[in-house]
Amino acid sequence: MNTEFIYLDNNATTPLDQRVLEAMIPYFTQAYGNAASNHKGGVEANHAVKTAREKIARLIGSDSSEVIFTSGATEAINIAIKGMMEYNQDKGKHIVTVSTEHPAVLDTCKYLESKGIEVTYLPVDQYGLVDLSEVEKAIRKDTVLVSVMLVNNETGVIQPIQEIAALAHQKGAFFMTDATQAIGKMPVNVREMDIDIMAFSAHKFYGPKGVGGLYLRGKRPFRVKLNSLIHGGGHERGVRSGTLNVPGIVGLGAAAEIALQEMELDRNRIVKLRDQLEREFLDTPDTFLNGHPSQRLYNVTNICFKGVDADAIIAGLENIAVSNGSACSSTKVEPSHVLTAMGLSEQDAYSSLRISLGRFTTHTDKNHSIKEIGEIINNLRAMKV
Repeated sequence: MNTEFIYLDNNATTPLDQRVLEAMIPYFTQAYGNAASNHKGGVEANHAVKTAREKIARLIGSDSSEVIFTSGATEAINIAIKGMMEYNQDKGKHIVTVSTEHPAVLDTCKYLESKGIEVTYLPVDQYGLVDLSEVEKAIRKDTVLVSVMLVNNETGVIQPIQEIAALAHQKGAFFMTDATQAIGKMPVNVREMDIDIMAFSAHKFYGPKGVGGLYLRGKRPFRVKLNSLIHGGGHERGVRSGTLNVPGIVGLGAAAEIALQEMELDRNRIVKLRDQLEREFLDTPDTFLNGHPSQRLYNVTNICFKGVDADAIIAGLENIAVSNGSACSSTKVEPSHVLTAMGLSEQDAYSSLRISLGRFTTHTDKNHSIKEIGEIINNLRAMKV
């Protein structure tokens, strides 16, 4: 039996690319200055931050001045939604979002509802896609923000955000997207997609944990302004005060630079592995795919193995990492809100497994995983007979 650890949970977090680590190390041990200091060490650190900001801007098609550094996508989302609604309280108190968003968006919206903000949670179809006509109907004169994630973290489904952004702008609302699962994996250009606000995180594309970013459109006709949630020092254009995590930011920049160069290579290799693995499982009885068969990211498959508890599958896989949903909600003993919103029964949601491949997944990993997961599922089903 292969005792090596096989990691197929890349949507939860990706391993740090060795090249990213090498770029970061000097900023822990040698160039350790505070980027806000005006001595030589600070100037050196500030230059590294500036360079990283430029690399990220190239990846997402923005100006470097429009990139704000945060501790990750969850913080970026909180800063954006809360700051947007507070700044624009005279304009309106309404948000439009989708029922399958990440908890970082949904929980933030629930908090704002307790403060008097009205939120419309749009349904999705059986594939996890939102209906554009429903989006259009939901946007009102007092709608400040429309927030729709680009790629779903559980199913990989890709929403038509360019069309949604156009609908938001036609009615004078801002458009935001949680692009955490998309950045570094697929082409994202904020200008072409007409995005006003975008959140992302380094550890989803082979960068370090604890650092992420927030794109805020800085040009007309929809220049974004927010009320700050974190005060003290005026860092990051006053949007997010606090001493910058220079090694993390350098790592984020390095990951962005590698992604820009290797994204297509990653996609071409990973999609073949994903499709081969998926076919093997879907060819077995009582299984079906959750999500859209084609309008989804290339690295993830979410499969329901009817009648089998996904937690039992995971528990039986000593050396293979897969998941049954979002890592950010894995402490909750309840079915996936994404899958139930798509119409799955609670039982089928509990029987669904998310397998997400990455840059370092090999053919051997794929073949061994097919064998091991298949055997465990067969054993679990045999126990029920």
